[in-house]
Amino acid sequence: MKISKNSVVTMHFTVSTAEGAQIDSSRDGEPMVYLHGTRFLIQGLEDALEGKQAGDKLDVTIEPKDAYGERNDNLMQAVPKSMFDGMDVEVGMQFRAGTDDGEQTVIVIDVTDEEVVVDGNHPLSGLTLNFDVEVLGVRDATADEIAHGHVHGHGGCGHNH
Repeated sequence: MKISKNSVVTMHFTVSTAEGAQIDSSRDGEPMVYLHGTRFLIQGLEDALEGKQAGDKLDVTIEPKDAYGERNDNLMQAVPKSMFDGMDVEVGMQFRAGTDDGEQTVIVIDVTDEEVVVDGNHPLSGLTLNFDVEVLGVRDATADEIAHGHVHGHGGCGHNH
């Protein structure tokens, strides 16, 4: 069976930067299982998997526009440290922040005596990513999985809809 919309795909993957630094891998644990066509994966990887089948291996390079987007310097902002009174703010912390476009996750990238610099870009934005993928299995999704938009494990999905 070939991967297409509403296929349940089981795969192992390793993702690295263009420079070869490994970001994540499933190979030392359980494989990833996802419902194809629901935008669970970045667009470039989902496009590369379309039409593949169990046993296929692929190496694919995905440019930022088809991954987590280009970096947008307008999403970085220095805010007064006083906005975080009573908190021990450290580089790497994440917060939900209200913006003109709704809530957005921001990451603290610098802390001074006066300011906290936050970045609303995804941590992988602007990066070209290399994926090494092995497709382990492909099956049709159940009607419930399609209706819910995600894969169910044995005994259901573990939550109420």
